[in-house]
Amino acid sequence: MRIGICEFTTLTASFDHDLAAYRAAGAEGIGVCEMKLGPDSAKALRASGLTATACVPAVPSILPLPLMEGPHEPEARVEALCASVRRLAELDPACVIFLTGPEDGREDAREIVREGIWAIADAAEAAGVRLALEPVHPTQAENFSFVHTIPDALDLIGGRDVGILFDTWHMPDVEDIGPYIGHIASVHVADRREPTRSDFDRVLPGDGVLELGTVLCALEAGGYEGWYDVEIFSDNGTFGDAFDDSLWDVEAGELARRAVESLERAWEAR
Repeated sequence: MRIGICEFTTLTASFDHDLAAYRAAGAEGIGVCEMKLGPDSAKALRASGLTATACVPAVPSILPLPLMEGPHEPEARVEALCASVRRLAELDPACVIFLTGPEDGREDAREIVREGIWAIADAAEAAGVRLALEPVHPTQAENFSFVHTIPDALDLIGGRDVGILFDTWHMPDVEDIGPYIGHIASVHVADRREPTRSDFDRVLPGDGVLELGTVLCALEAGGYEGWYDVEIFSDNGTFGDAFDDSLWDVEAGELARRAVESLERAWEAR
């Protein structure tokens, strides 16, 4: 199992701190958040021995996200995404991921996103980077994306060389995943709290209600051999809810250690 950690998991830590924490925890990969990068980050990454996995652009969606800053016009967002693809290419990542953004009443949302995907795909091809679209759970449609299944994502992609970012929190039902394994560029792993208190309320693998063993077995049986990144959102007030048990308040090194150990346990118990 190739274990990485997405930097959203340790949101408040710096890039250099994340490198040290993840390496000490035994992770082999880091899902880079572009917003944490500095001028010497590529050099620091190479020195760390970690591999860039599923990297997240600073402007992560084609349509605006209500809970995150960024340009309002889709054209400007596509330009920003293309620039991010070129910048993140310097890290030689497994893939660069993106979201559609919510429809927000736009009748032409799908067409806007489809055209944006083609433009970003051209930039990714030129930069030699694999691009991946992430479907999200239907409960997050108003804040993150109108795409919730792999078939819908592939229909929107329309035959371009764009993969899928599979997230266990967003798509826990894996009964029909077999035909789509070849499209999966990377996997994010988190568990679901029940009831979930907000869009930013995930727990570590094994600490929630998901049958992660079933998910991991389905991916393995289908031939998936890519990265598994722990990705945790656990609001400490950043997005309006200061949960007393927020994992974002845990020191980065400790949380990274717990993330790796929890994913290893889930893998061993599959």
